[in-house]
Order: sequence, then C-alpha cells, then structure tokens
Amino acid sequence: MKKLQAALLAITATSLLFSGCGKHEQSPVTGSEVVVETIVSEPLNETGASTETAIVEVDDTIPPEDGMVRSKLTNEWIPKELYNQRPIAVMTPNESSAIPHYALSEASILYEANVEGNMTRMMAIYEDYASIEKIGNIRSLRDYYAYWAFEWDAIICHYGGPYYIDEVMAKTTTDNLDGNLSFKNSPYFRSNDRQKPHNAYLDGTAIGDALTEKKIESKDRGIADETHYNFAMPSEPNTLTQYSYAEDATYINMTGCYPLTRCYFEYNEADGLYYRSQYLSNGTDGPHIDGANGEQLTFSNIIVQSCDWAKRDPQGYLWFGTVDSSRDAWFITQGKLIKCTWEKNSEFGATRYYDQAGNEITFNTGKTMVLIIENGTMFDYQ
Repeated sequence: MKKLQAALLAITATSLLFSGCGKHEQSPVTGSEVVVETIVSEPLNETGASTETAIVEVDDTIPPEDGMVRSKLTNEWIPKELYNQRPIAVMTPNESSAIPHYALSEASILYEANVEGNMTRMMAIYEDYASIEKIGNIRSLRDYYAYWAFEWDAIICHYGGPYYIDEVMAKTTTDNLDGNLSFKNSPYFRSNDRQKPHNAYLDGTAIGDALTEKKIESKDRGIADETHYNFAMPSEPNTLTQYSYAEDATYINMTGCYPLTRCYFEYNEADGLYYRSQYLSNGTDGPHIDGANGEQLTFSNIIVQSCDWAKRDPQGYLWFGTVDSSRDAWFITQGKLIKCTWEKNSEFGATRYYDQAGNEITFNTGKTMVLIIENGTMFDYQ
C-alpha cells in the first residue's frame, strides 16, 4: 500500500463521543482503492463535533472492478476487452465555423497541427468509441497525421484528403474508414444544422459493422510498440519538482504558433488539469466546449513538439517531419514545464520524449494534448 502523505483530511464527526484521550478507530472501506484510518479527538464543544485526521492509502494495483486493466493511452482503468482493441483516429477541423465539436472531450489523446492557411486541424484518438453516437465533425486527412495515428495502430476516420495522402493510404498496413466510400450501413452521417463541409459526423456505434464490412482488423495487430508513454501512478504523480530547470507553467498561450486558432490553456491546481480555450468567432476567445456534454476540454499532460516543416505548393499545403530525433519539445504537467527532446524511429514506432539527462519522461494519468509546432515558432507561458 502506498501512503498518500499529502492526503490528510479534516473530517467533522458527529458520533463517537469520548470524554478521555482520543481513541483509535478504523472506518469502513468504501471502495477497493481507498482505505481510511481516522484518529478521533476529544469533542470540541457540547455538540460532540470533533476534528479528525485521516490518512488515505491507495493501492494503485487494485482495479475498481474485476477484469479492469490500465489503459496504454491514459493509464486510467478500462475494461479488459478495450486493452487489445485498436483505437480510432478521427480528423476534426478547427476553424470557427466548425464549432461546436461533439465528443471531443471523450478522446484519450488529442493532436493539433497547422494545415494550409494557418488553420489548425485536430486528430482525436478514441479508445472507447462504440457507445458514442455523434463524433466530430469530420474533415479530410493530411498525411503527417497518419504517422501519428500509426503509433497507436489506430484506424483513421476521415473524409478524403488531397493527393498528398495517396502514398500513405496505399500502404498495406494502413487501415482507414473514408467517409467518401460506399457502405451498406455507413458510420457517417450529415446533420441539417450547418452547411457542408462542417456537418459530417461519425456514429461510433456503427463502426464495428463498418470494420467487418471492409475486412479491417479491430484487434491490436502487434505492429506498433507495445508500450508508449511511461506513466506515474495516481498516488505518486510526477510534479516535475525533481528537475532543477523546471519552470512554472500555469498559463500556456499558443498564439505564436497557431495565429488563427489562438488556443491557450489554464491550469487548475484543484484538480491538476489544464483547461483549453481558443478563438471561437466574432473576434472572441473562450472555453473550448464539447457540444455533446457542455464540458470544457481538459488535459493532465501537454506536449509541445517542434517539427521540421515545409510548404509543398502555392496552396500552402504543409509537410511535417514525423520520423526524426533530437528535436525540441516541452512537457507540461502539474503547473510546471521542462524542455526536453523527442524522437520517433519508425512509422509505427512511438514518439518518445527525453529529459536533459536522456531519461524518458513520465506522464501523469489522464488525457494528453500534443501540440505540433513549426520549427522556428514559439509559444508563451507563465
């Protein structure tokens, strides 16, 4: 059992009255992960109210329900059947006319990078998608996103794309569900509440049938790295305080890298999460809200990853270097930031991040935002 030294709780007791010295009692166990011991002090007043100190101990190895395992994407507990199920990687536009997005808060990992015209596009990695009835909206693929999807052996969900994707789509190892294809029962649908092209969505409940129809393997094929991120257990989070060069980072402003989206993140110390906001419309910024549940997008970890890049043509289509080494990155968590490096050694290899001593960094349990920036641009933080 690992003791949470920081979790000393003040509890008001309305029973167990004692007239002498405090008596040791053990409270009932209310969950498989938490055991609480309390020391009941003398009553503070005639009502018998007293202040107790509780030490909470957590065993991170015990699942809350039988048959659950820890996710490779978030380190959160998931049903065992999801562990070897391939995730989906969904292409989502991010210009103001594409907002609100639906089910984006349910993605385990979210990538963002520029596309033509300084717009950004996002790729959301969903681990548990089969019960989500409306995901998106959905737009076209750029080839560099495919190589980030490969790391998770993900099935790419998109609506077409420029001819630059043809080479990667032709690979026998690439699996995708293109909304332009013909399906007996298409997992894609269009709504009537907005104009094309921003009204296309994906029905997660229909993906299983689509994979069967297109003869796409839904189980892990064993061609991506078995392990990806290294995770700290929730009871012992990585606070980055072990690094002498760690800096405060409670506000992250990406305007210098994404001049149109202008997304930014604010750290909430109470829950240890970064809350995402961005440009919305009519010159206003505000919280990035999931239209399906009204929740603001939040993340335990943020990676800013600098990549080589180039413009491919006069239309501004971009290329990013995805397989590379010793490039700059920044890891942000728990209100702190460290500069690090990243490398990805093969198409299906995981992108790994290393501190200045060459040690692979440790992520915290929860969702991760990966912000891809063009080499030579910079973000602000404080």
